[in-house]
Amino acid sequence: MEILLNGQPCQARDGATLDDLLREQGLAERRVAIEVNGEIVPRGRRAEHVLLPADRVEIVHALGGG
Repeated sequence: MEILLNGQPCQARDGATLDDLLREQGLAERRVAIEVNGEIVPRGRRAEHVLLPADRVEIVHALGGG
């Protein structure tokens, strides 16, 4: 199925969760915030949040600096 990931078309397998998407994008170990269709998804719900066709997913990386 196709979703939008940070504004770009992206293929995701049927039944994929946000945790699956993070692993596939190489972001499983990164500190990120995720929004799906304008709603923030808490870290504790990522494993149960199943993606649907045409979902708009925004992933924001936490950056440190000084």
